Amino acid sequence: MRRNQERLEPSMRRLLALVCAIVGVDTVFFSALTPLLPHYAAAAGLSKAAAGLLIAAYPAGTLLGSLPSGALVARFGGRVVAVLGLALMGAATLAFGWSTAPALLDAARLVQGIGGACTWTAGLSWLATAAPPARRGELLGTALAAAVVGALFGPVVGAVAGAVGTGPAFSAAAVADAFLIAVAFTVPSPRPQAPQPLRAALPALRDRQVVTGSWLMALAGLAFGTIDVLAPLRLSRLDVTGTVIAATFLCAALVESGLSPLAGRLSDRFGPGRPLTIALIAGACCAVALPLLGSAPWLIAVLVAGTPFFGALFAPASALVASGAHDLGLNQGIAFALSNLTWAAGQSVAAAASGALAQATSDLVPYALLTAACVGTLSVLRAGQGRS
Repeated sequence: MRRNQERLEPSMRRLLALVCAIVGVDTVFFSALTPLLPHYAAAAGLSKAAAGLLIAAYPAGTLLGSLPSGALVARFGGRVVAVLGLALMGAATLAFGWSTAPALLDAARLVQGIGGACTWTAGLSWLATAAPPARRGELLGTALAAAVVGALFGPVVGAVAGAVGTGPAFSAAAVADAFLIAVAFTVPSPRPQAPQPLRAALPALRDRQVVTGSWLMALAGLAFGTIDVLAPLRLSRLDVTGTVIAATFLCAALVESGLSPLAGRLSDRFGPGRPLTIALIAGACCAVALPLLGSAPWLIAVLVAGTPFFGALFAPASALVASGAHDLGLNQGIAFALSNLTWAAGQSVAAAASGALAQATSDLVPYALLTAACVGTLSVLRAGQGRS
Protein backbone atom coordinates (compact mmCIF):
# COMPACT_ATOMS: atom_id res chain seq x y z
CA MET A 1 0.00 0.00 0.00
CA ARG A 2 1.29 3.44 -0.88
CA ARG A 3 1.95 5.83 1.94
CA ASN A 4 -0.45 8.73 2.34
CA GLN A 5 1.25 11.74 0.74
CA GLU A 6 -1.30 14.37 1.83
CA ARG A 7 0.25 17.53 3.18
CA LEU A 8 0.53 17.80 6.93
CA GLU A 9 -1.49 20.39 8.82
CA PRO A 10 0.53 23.46 9.92
CA SER A 11 0.21 22.47 13.57
CA MET A 12 1.52 19.00 12.75
CA ARG A 13 4.49 20.48 10.91
CA ARG A 14 5.29 22.71 13.90
CA LEU A 15 5.09 19.73 16.22
CA LEU A 16 7.37 17.69 13.97
CA ALA A 17 9.91 20.52 13.88
CA LEU A 18 9.80 20.89 17.67
CA VAL A 19 10.26 17.16 18.32
CA CYS A 20 13.09 17.02 15.79
CA ALA A 21 14.80 19.89 17.62
CA ILE A 22 14.25 18.33 21.06
CA VAL A 23 15.73 14.95 20.20
CA GLY A 24 18.47 16.61 18.17
CA VAL A 25 19.62 18.74 21.11
CA ASP A 26 19.48 15.69 23.35
CA THR A 27 21.84 13.73 21.11
CA VAL A 28 24.17 16.72 20.86
CA PHE A 29 24.66 16.64 24.63
CA PHE A 30 24.88 12.85 24.68
CA SER A 31 27.47 12.46 21.92
CA ALA A 32 29.58 15.49 22.86
CA LEU A 33 31.37 13.44 25.52
CA THR A 34 32.84 10.91 23.09
CA PRO A 35 35.76 13.02 21.78
CA LEU A 36 36.21 14.54 25.26
CA LEU A 37 36.59 11.20 27.02
CA PRO A 38 40.41 11.19 26.86
CA HIS A 39 40.39 14.79 28.19
CA TYR A 40 38.17 13.92 31.15
CA ALA A 41 40.11 10.71 31.76
CA ALA A 42 43.26 12.81 32.15
CA ALA A 43 41.70 15.77 33.99
CA ALA A 44 39.77 13.63 36.49
CA GLY A 45 42.29 10.78 36.66
CA LEU A 46 39.84 8.17 35.35
CA SER A 47 40.82 4.56 34.74
CA LYS A 48 39.30 2.67 31.81
CA ALA A 49 36.66 1.24 34.15
CA ALA A 50 35.89 4.71 35.59
CA ALA A 51 35.64 6.13 32.07
CA GLY A 52 33.11 3.40 31.33
CA LEU A 53 31.10 4.44 34.37
CA LEU A 54 31.09 8.06 33.18
CA ILE A 55 29.78 6.98 29.78
CA ALA A 56 27.26 4.69 31.51
CA ALA A 57 25.91 7.45 33.79
CA TYR A 58 23.80 9.06 31.06
CA PRO A 59 21.95 5.91 29.97
CA ALA A 60 21.68 4.93 33.65
CA GLY A 61 19.78 8.19 34.21
CA THR A 62 17.59 7.37 31.23
CA LEU A 63 16.99 3.96 32.80
CA LEU A 64 15.86 5.59 36.05
CA GLY A 65 13.69 8.17 34.31
CA SER A 66 12.04 6.03 31.63
CA LEU A 67 9.03 4.59 33.45
CA PRO A 68 8.36 7.71 35.57
CA SER A 69 8.45 9.84 32.41
CA GLY A 70 5.92 7.55 30.75
CA ALA A 71 3.60 7.83 33.74
CA LEU A 72 3.97 11.62 33.70
CA VAL A 73 3.18 11.81 29.98
CA ALA A 74 0.10 9.64 30.47
CA ARG A 75 -1.11 12.02 33.20
CA PHE A 76 0.03 15.50 32.12
CA GLY A 77 0.68 15.25 28.38
CA GLY A 78 3.76 15.65 26.23
CA ARG A 79 4.43 19.36 26.63
CA VAL A 80 4.77 19.40 30.42
CA VAL A 81 7.16 16.46 30.46
CA ALA A 82 9.19 17.78 27.52
CA VAL A 83 9.68 21.11 29.32
CA LEU A 84 10.68 19.29 32.51
CA GLY A 85 13.24 17.23 30.60
CA LEU A 86 14.71 20.26 28.84
CA ALA A 87 15.10 22.10 32.16
CA LEU A 88 16.90 19.14 33.75
CA MET A 89 19.12 18.76 30.71
CA GLY A 90 20.17 22.41 30.67
CA ALA A 91 20.99 22.57 34.39
CA ALA A 92 22.98 19.33 34.33
CA THR A 93 24.89 20.39 31.22
CA LEU A 94 26.06 23.56 32.93
CA ALA A 95 27.24 21.54 35.93
CA PHE A 96 29.05 19.03 33.73
CA GLY A 97 30.82 21.74 31.78
CA TRP A 98 32.33 23.40 34.85
CA SER A 99 33.35 20.31 36.84
CA THR A 100 36.32 17.92 36.82
CA ALA A 101 35.49 15.97 40.01
CA PRO A 102 34.59 12.37 39.08
CA ALA A 103 31.57 12.20 41.41
CA LEU A 104 30.13 15.48 40.12
CA LEU A 105 30.72 14.48 36.51
CA ASP A 106 28.91 11.19 37.05
CA ALA A 107 26.04 12.92 38.85
CA ALA A 108 25.64 15.54 36.13
CA ARG A 109 25.55 12.91 33.40
CA LEU A 110 23.00 10.94 35.43
CA VAL A 111 20.69 13.96 35.61
CA GLN A 112 21.22 14.58 31.89
CA GLY A 113 20.04 11.04 31.30
CA ILE A 114 16.90 11.58 33.39
CA GLY A 115 16.18 14.71 31.40
CA GLY A 116 16.79 12.81 28.18
CA ALA A 117 14.29 10.13 29.24
CA CYS A 118 11.68 12.86 29.71
CA THR A 119 12.37 14.60 26.40
CA TRP A 120 12.47 11.42 24.30
CA THR A 121 9.42 9.82 25.89
CA ALA A 122 7.43 13.05 25.72
CA GLY A 123 8.57 14.08 22.25
CA LEU A 124 8.16 10.76 20.45
CA SER A 125 4.87 9.88 22.17
CA TRP A 126 3.54 13.39 21.47
CA LEU A 127 4.41 12.92 17.81
CA ALA A 128 3.11 9.34 17.59
CA THR A 129 -0.21 10.34 19.21
CA ALA A 130 -0.80 13.35 16.95
CA ALA A 131 0.50 11.86 13.69
CA PRO A 132 -1.90 10.50 11.04
CA PRO A 133 -1.78 6.69 11.39
CA ALA A 134 -0.79 6.25 7.74
CA ARG A 135 2.30 8.42 8.23
CA ARG A 136 3.24 7.56 11.82
CA GLY A 137 6.29 5.52 10.87
CA GLU A 138 7.48 8.13 8.40
CA LEU A 139 7.26 10.97 10.93
CA LEU A 140 8.94 8.94 13.66
CA GLY A 141 11.72 8.14 11.21
CA THR A 142 12.10 11.84 10.45
CA ALA A 143 12.45 12.62 14.15
CA LEU A 144 15.04 9.87 14.57
CA ALA A 145 16.96 11.23 11.59
CA ALA A 146 17.01 14.59 13.37
CA ALA A 147 18.47 12.84 16.40
CA VAL A 148 21.25 11.57 14.17
CA VAL A 149 21.84 15.10 12.89
CA GLY A 150 22.17 16.14 16.53
CA ALA A 151 24.73 13.40 16.98
CA LEU A 152 26.62 14.94 14.05
CA PHE A 153 27.07 18.14 15.99
CA GLY A 154 27.80 16.48 19.33
CA PRO A 155 31.40 15.61 18.45
CA VAL A 156 31.81 19.12 17.03
CA VAL A 157 30.64 20.60 20.34
CA GLY A 158 33.05 18.20 22.07
CA ALA A 159 35.94 19.28 19.87
CA VAL A 160 35.11 22.97 20.44
CA ALA A 161 34.91 22.32 24.17
CA GLY A 162 38.34 20.72 24.05
CA ALA A 163 39.71 23.83 22.35
CA VAL A 164 37.98 26.68 24.23
CA GLY A 165 37.18 24.95 27.53
CA THR A 166 34.30 22.76 28.57
CA GLY A 167 32.66 25.42 30.75
CA PRO A 168 32.10 28.08 28.09
CA ALA A 169 31.25 25.54 25.39
CA PHE A 170 28.60 23.70 27.40
CA SER A 171 27.22 26.96 28.77
CA ALA A 172 26.61 28.13 25.21
CA ALA A 173 25.09 24.79 24.24
CA ALA A 174 22.66 24.87 27.18
CA VAL A 175 21.06 28.06 25.81
CA ALA A 176 19.35 25.87 23.20
CA ASP A 177 17.35 24.20 25.96
CA ALA A 178 15.95 27.51 27.18
CA PHE A 179 14.94 28.42 23.64
CA LEU A 180 13.16 25.10 23.09
CA ILE A 181 11.27 25.49 26.37
CA ALA A 182 9.86 28.77 25.07
CA VAL A 183 8.97 27.24 21.70
CA ALA A 184 7.20 24.27 23.34
CA PHE A 185 4.52 26.62 24.71
CA THR A 186 3.61 27.70 21.16
CA VAL A 187 2.73 24.18 19.95
CA PRO A 188 -0.65 22.63 20.87
CA SER A 189 -0.37 19.60 23.15
CA PRO A 190 -3.57 17.56 23.49
CA ARG A 191 -3.97 15.89 26.85
CA PRO A 192 -4.31 12.11 26.82
CA GLN A 193 -7.91 11.03 26.22
CA ALA A 194 -7.76 8.42 28.98
CA PRO A 195 -4.83 8.52 31.43
CA GLN A 196 -3.40 5.06 32.04
CA PRO A 197 -1.41 3.61 34.96
CA LEU A 198 1.90 1.88 34.35
CA ARG A 199 0.25 -1.52 34.83
CA ALA A 200 -1.48 -0.91 31.49
CA ALA A 201 1.87 -1.81 29.92
CA LEU A 202 1.66 -5.44 31.11
CA PRO A 203 -0.11 -6.72 27.96
CA ALA A 204 2.61 -5.07 25.85
CA LEU A 205 5.18 -7.35 27.46
CA ARG A 206 3.51 -10.21 25.59
CA ASP A 207 3.05 -8.35 22.30
CA ARG A 208 5.43 -9.48 19.58
CA GLN A 209 5.84 -6.06 17.95
CA VAL A 210 6.52 -4.21 21.20
CA VAL A 211 8.90 -6.87 22.53
CA THR A 212 10.83 -7.10 19.26
CA GLY A 213 11.11 -3.34 18.89
CA SER A 214 12.21 -2.93 22.50
CA TRP A 215 14.90 -5.61 22.19
CA LEU A 216 16.25 -3.99 19.03
CA MET A 217 16.47 -0.72 20.98
CA ALA A 218 18.39 -2.56 23.69
CA LEU A 219 20.74 -4.13 21.14
CA ALA A 220 21.53 -0.74 19.64
CA GLY A 221 22.22 0.51 23.16
CA LEU A 222 24.55 -2.42 23.81
CA ALA A 223 26.44 -1.66 20.62
CA PHE A 224 26.90 2.05 21.19
CA GLY A 225 27.66 1.56 24.88
CA THR A 226 30.53 -0.74 23.93
CA ILE A 227 31.87 1.30 21.03
CA ASP A 228 31.60 4.72 22.72
CA VAL A 229 33.86 3.52 25.55
CA LEU A 230 36.38 1.33 23.78
CA ALA A 231 36.83 3.05 20.42
CA PRO A 232 37.89 6.55 21.62
CA LEU A 233 40.35 5.09 24.13
CA ARG A 234 41.77 2.74 21.49
CA LEU A 235 42.18 5.61 19.04
CA SER A 236 43.88 7.68 21.73
CA ARG A 237 46.36 4.84 22.39
CA LEU A 238 47.13 4.88 18.66
CA ASP A 239 48.09 8.59 19.01
CA VAL A 240 44.95 9.90 17.33
CA THR A 241 44.15 13.45 18.46
CA GLY A 242 40.86 14.51 20.03
CA THR A 243 40.00 16.49 16.90
CA VAL A 244 40.41 13.42 14.70
CA ILE A 245 38.39 11.31 17.13
CA ALA A 246 35.63 13.92 16.93
CA ALA A 247 35.84 13.91 13.13
CA THR A 248 35.59 10.12 13.09
CA PHE A 249 32.35 10.04 15.04
CA LEU A 250 31.07 13.04 13.10
CA CYS A 251 31.54 11.17 9.82
CA ALA A 252 29.94 8.04 11.27
CA ALA A 253 26.90 10.06 12.34
CA LEU A 254 26.73 11.63 8.88
CA VAL A 255 26.54 8.17 7.33
CA GLU A 256 23.91 7.17 9.89
CA SER A 257 21.80 10.23 9.06
CA GLY A 258 21.43 8.82 5.56
CA LEU A 259 20.91 5.21 6.64
CA SER A 260 18.24 5.93 9.26
CA PRO A 261 15.53 7.37 6.98
CA LEU A 262 16.45 4.78 4.34
CA ALA A 263 15.85 2.01 6.89
CA GLY A 264 12.50 3.61 7.71
CA ARG A 265 11.44 3.75 4.07
CA LEU A 266 12.51 0.14 3.45
CA SER A 267 10.58 -0.90 6.55
CA ASP A 268 7.44 0.88 5.31
CA ARG A 269 7.70 -0.67 1.86
CA PHE A 270 8.95 -4.20 2.54
CA GLY A 271 8.43 -4.68 6.27
CA PRO A 272 11.11 -4.44 8.96
CA GLY A 273 12.76 -7.77 8.19
CA ARG A 274 14.87 -6.60 5.25
CA PRO A 275 16.49 -3.47 6.79
CA LEU A 276 16.98 -5.29 10.09
CA THR A 277 18.77 -8.17 8.38
CA ILE A 278 21.14 -5.81 6.57
CA ALA A 279 21.83 -3.80 9.73
CA LEU A 280 22.50 -6.85 11.89
CA ILE A 281 24.86 -8.50 9.40
CA ALA A 282 26.82 -5.28 8.90
CA GLY A 283 26.90 -4.61 12.63
CA ALA A 284 28.22 -8.09 13.38
CA CYS A 285 30.99 -7.65 10.80
CA CYS A 286 31.91 -4.31 12.35
CA ALA A 287 32.06 -5.79 15.86
CA VAL A 288 34.33 -8.58 14.63
CA ALA A 289 36.74 -6.19 12.91
CA LEU A 290 37.13 -3.43 15.51
CA PRO A 291 39.25 -5.28 18.12
CA LEU A 292 41.47 -6.86 15.46
CA LEU A 293 42.62 -3.67 13.74
CA GLY A 294 45.92 -2.18 14.90
CA SER A 295 46.12 0.58 12.31
CA ALA A 296 44.46 3.91 13.11
CA PRO A 297 43.34 4.64 9.52
CA TRP A 298 41.71 1.22 9.16
CA LEU A 299 40.08 1.51 12.57
CA ILE A 300 38.67 4.92 11.66
CA ALA A 301 37.38 3.56 8.34
CA VAL A 302 35.52 0.69 10.01
CA LEU A 303 34.02 3.01 12.64
CA VAL A 304 32.75 5.38 9.95
CA ALA A 305 31.39 2.66 7.68
CA GLY A 306 30.20 0.09 10.21
CA THR A 307 28.79 1.70 13.34
CA PRO A 308 25.97 3.57 11.51
CA PHE A 309 24.29 0.22 10.88
CA PHE A 310 23.64 -0.11 14.61
CA GLY A 311 21.84 3.25 14.44
CA ALA A 312 19.78 1.95 11.52
CA LEU A 313 18.02 -0.36 14.00
CA PHE A 314 16.20 2.54 15.68
CA ALA A 315 13.71 3.50 12.93
CA PRO A 316 12.14 0.07 12.36
CA ALA A 317 12.29 -0.62 16.10
CA SER A 318 10.38 2.59 16.93
CA ALA A 319 7.79 1.87 14.26
CA LEU A 320 7.24 -1.62 15.70
CA VAL A 321 6.76 -0.21 19.22
CA ALA A 322 4.33 2.50 18.06
CA SER A 323 2.33 0.08 15.93
CA GLY A 324 2.10 -2.48 18.71
CA ALA A 325 1.00 0.16 21.22
CA HIS A 326 -1.65 1.46 18.83
CA ASP A 327 -3.07 -2.03 18.29
CA LEU A 328 -3.20 -2.59 22.05
CA GLY A 329 -4.72 0.81 22.84
CA LEU A 330 -1.67 1.59 25.00
CA ASN A 331 -0.70 5.21 25.66
CA GLN A 332 2.26 6.01 23.44
CA GLY A 333 4.06 7.67 26.35
CA ILE A 334 4.09 4.41 28.27
CA ALA A 335 5.10 2.47 25.14
CA PHE A 336 8.07 4.72 24.43
CA ALA A 337 8.97 4.66 28.11
CA LEU A 338 9.36 0.89 27.78
CA SER A 339 11.55 1.21 24.70
CA ASN A 340 13.63 3.94 26.38
CA LEU A 341 14.02 1.62 29.34
CA THR A 342 15.43 -1.18 27.22
CA TRP A 343 17.74 1.14 25.28
CA ALA A 344 19.03 2.69 28.48
CA ALA A 345 19.56 -0.70 30.10
CA GLY A 346 21.56 -1.89 27.12
CA GLN A 347 23.63 1.28 26.85
CA SER A 348 24.40 1.62 30.56
CA VAL A 349 25.23 -2.04 31.12
CA ALA A 350 27.44 -2.21 28.04
CA ALA A 351 29.26 1.05 28.81
CA ALA A 352 30.04 0.03 32.37
CA ALA A 353 30.72 -3.64 31.71
CA SER A 354 32.70 -3.25 28.48
CA GLY A 355 35.26 -0.96 30.08
CA ALA A 356 35.71 -3.19 33.10
CA LEU A 357 35.71 -6.38 31.02
CA ALA A 358 38.21 -4.98 28.53
CA GLN A 359 40.46 -3.83 31.39
CA ALA A 360 40.36 -7.32 32.96
CA THR A 361 40.81 -9.19 29.66
CA SER A 362 41.02 -7.38 26.32
CA ASP A 363 38.82 -5.41 23.94
CA LEU A 364 38.20 -8.63 22.03
CA VAL A 365 35.89 -10.07 24.71
CA PRO A 366 33.17 -7.34 24.82
CA TYR A 367 33.22 -7.06 21.03
CA ALA A 368 32.80 -10.84 20.74
CA LEU A 369 29.75 -10.69 23.01
CA LEU A 370 28.27 -7.92 20.84
CA THR A 371 28.83 -10.02 17.72
CA ALA A 372 27.06 -12.96 19.35
CA ALA A 373 24.10 -10.73 20.27
CA CYS A 374 23.75 -9.55 16.65
CA VAL A 375 23.95 -13.06 15.23
CA GLY A 376 21.51 -14.44 17.81
CA THR A 377 18.99 -11.65 17.14
CA LEU A 378 19.21 -12.23 13.39
CA SER A 379 18.62 -15.95 13.88
CA VAL A 380 15.52 -15.33 16.01
CA LEU A 381 14.12 -12.81 13.51
CA ARG A 382 14.64 -15.17 10.58
CA ALA A 383 13.01 -18.02 12.49
CA GLY A 384 10.04 -15.81 13.29
CA GLN A 385 9.68 -14.84 9.63
CA GLY A 386 9.73 -18.49 8.67
CA ARG A 387 6.84 -19.26 11.03
CA SER A 388 4.74 -16.27 9.92
